[in-house]
Amino acid sequence: MHLINLRSVDSQAQRTQANRAELVERLTRYLPTDGRVEPFPGIRLHRSSSPTDSLPGVADPAFCVIAQGSKEVYLGEECYRYDPYHYCLGTVDLPVVSRVVDASPERPYLSLRLTLDPVLVSSVLAEAANGISRRPAKVRAFDVSTLDPDLLDAVVRLARLLDDPSEATFLAPLVIREILYRLLMGNQGDRLRHIAVLGGTASPIARAIERLRQDFDRPLRIENLARELGMSVSSFHHHFKAVTGMTPLQFQKQLRLQEARRLMLGENLDATSAGYSVGYNDPSHFSREYKRLFGQPPMRDVERLRAMAEEVVTPEL
Repeated sequence: MHLINLRSVDSQAQRTQANRAELVERLTRYLPTDGRVEPFPGIRLHRSSSPTDSLPGVADPAFCVIAQGSKEVYLGEECYRYDPYHYCLGTVDLPVVSRVVDASPERPYLSLRLTLDPVLVSSVLAEAANGISRRPAKVRAFDVSTLDPDLLDAVVRLARLLDDPSEATFLAPLVIREILYRLLMGNQGDRLRHIAVLGGTASPIARAIERLRQDFDRPLRIENLARELGMSVSSFHHHFKAVTGMTPLQFQKQLRLQEARRLMLGENLDATSAGYSVGYNDPSHFSREYKRLFGQPPMRDVERLRAMAEEVVTPEL
């Protein structure tokens, strides 16, 4: 019996190693040069032959696997690093700072990113309800976990469809449902349930995030927002930070500064105009907070990043 178990473990290790190698080969072949492509709706591939600068912005809900290299994502004061042995999962729109940290021409960074559709997640959750825990999902909306062999296997089968778009039309939705099922059954199942919004604190916090994204340029009245959500101010603060890693004010500040950066880069606004547009009445206050987040005064930062403006305003996990 012991020998049989050892053979089983060895066989699984060999399968996992083969899957990792195949994923690298398929993404390298599909992406022969650096850049991003979206071969199917909601699926994005990324290749980079060198480490990147930190790219601030708002990342939407997504599941991301790295075939080669590694990446860091900063959420508030927390830093998350993932690589071919780990995947990341984000379940609400979050202001993040991300950067590729391990990449070279010989071993470029390669990743596959799947946008998470709340309707599809809810559908898979409903069909698999009997096998999934319904304990309260009091977990942060972003984390990194070990990539288990079965989940990796599903990702590789999705990558195989890159070579046959006609098969992908029928099979890709089935493989994506399997990926969602395995995520729901895995270590981050509670986190993924944030998207389905089945109750608990996820639903009001999701509404608060949406409100902050829509009204980021307006004064934030915590008491009014908490009252609208049916929560006390202290409870709202606690649950908001538990999900996003930031206080509501920190969240709003990052949204404001990132939008100001986009306005200067994409619409050629000067620093004073951009600051006023996102809710800052004091140009010096705006400049100080901008430098604190991005490391340089507004216009100096914009001059440095103008050539990479598109990447700066559309970061990815």
